[in-house]
Amino acid sequence: MKISIVYYSYSGITRKLAEDIALITDGKLIELKPEKLYSFSYNTAVKEVRKEIEKGYCPSLLEIKETFDDIDTVFIGSPNWFKTFAPPILSFLRKTDLSGKTIIPFCTHGGGGLGHMVEDFKRECSSSDVKRGIALKGNYTFDELKDYIEKNL
Repeated sequence: MKISIVYYSYSGITRKLAEDIALITDGKLIELKPEKLYSFSYNTAVKEVRKEIEKGYCPSLLEIKETFDDIDTVFIGSPNWFKTFAPPILSFLRKTDLSGKTIIPFCTHGGGGLGHMVEDFKRECSSSDVKRGIALKGNYTFDELKDYIEKNL
């Protein structure tokens, strides 16, 4: 099984989770980077993101050179922002054909779990098999993540 781990991380917490998933699955890491970064001020970034999510805005991303033709499973991760994934994830989903792939959402959160991310993934990836997903707080343990993946992959 060939695996990719695609993620957007604002502060580095989601990046750490993506890196751990890559260690466990031997998958290839792909970081999504918007052309225009969000503010370094968390409160300002929250305002920017809220507007983007409300409008369904898809920010331009720096080019991704990887293809997904030979990939079976794609873990896609983001911080939980207003109960859904960050706008760079929406940009990726709308520009990438993931038909027939297994999608495993993952997120980091401060208490909101996956919110309605799974439903949002199913809407955006209607021709993919979207799984239940992984929602972890920043203080998760590697063993906790490994256990989840071994039981659900």
